[in-house]
Amino acid sequence: MGRKKKHDEEHENAERWLLTYADLITLLLAFFIVMYSMSKVDAKKFGAMSQALQTILHGKGTSILKGDANLKGIEDGGGALKIGDLKLLQVKIKKMAKDMGLEGKIDASMDDRGLVVRVSESAFFDPGSADLKGVARDVLDVISDLLREFPNHIRIEGHTDNMPIRTEKYPSNWELSVNRSTVCVRYLIEQHSFPPERISALGYGEYRPIATNGDDIGRAKNRRVDIVVLSWENRLNEPGREENSHAEEEISTLIKASSF
Repeated sequence: MGRKKKHDEEHENAERWLLTYADLITLLLAFFIVMYSMSKVDAKKFGAMSQALQTILHGKGTSILKGDANLKGIEDGGGALKIGDLKLLQVKIKKMAKDMGLEGKIDASMDDRGLVVRVSESAFFDPGSADLKGVARDVLDVISDLLREFPNHIRIEGHTDNMPIRTEKYPSNWELSVNRSTVCVRYLIEQHSFPPERISALGYGEYRPIATNGDDIGRAKNRRVDIVVLSWENRLNEPGREENSHAEEEISTLIKASSF
């Protein structure tokens, strides 16, 4: 009986390496499937896949911020706020507008890009001008404090109504809208050391209205500056060095998550 038991143990030990080998092959297969999938998706789909894989492999869910939670230290997306987290920032900006007596002139809403802080022309500029008012500087001061700590990309968009402008400085609404957005960008960079690679200026002139241009009320709504805080999900759509840097971080994260 003793000899047979010893023989069985030796037989079992001799085949144990097959279990390790099978596990290794399975992990290798999973790794190469991930690598193959990465080569077939575009940047937007890549970001979504990365988020899903990290959730599955690390057991992390979507960040949920409750109450007046501190926004610092959000790790998903390298610290960038996602759609759900931007809603908390939306509440803070609405409160800021109320405290400054600017309800109706400053609003914050969500769309598929992220958080849009909409500022009416009268709150920031005089008609036909791109010089920041004093209250505009105060608003940008507060917004800068809220946004500077996060790596979300910021787009500042200038908009006008369809009333033509033909001055020496602004031959058309294009120049006026671009100059207004650029002035805001320069203020954030020069006065608050906002990272230039994280911010851009766009001018749409009269061609992105949010209301009718058939009456004074509608035209007043269309004359605005939109401060767009892109969500984590949309940041890969931004061209340039930041996008490449984030893409490299995502690849590194996926490789680490798939390592064994």
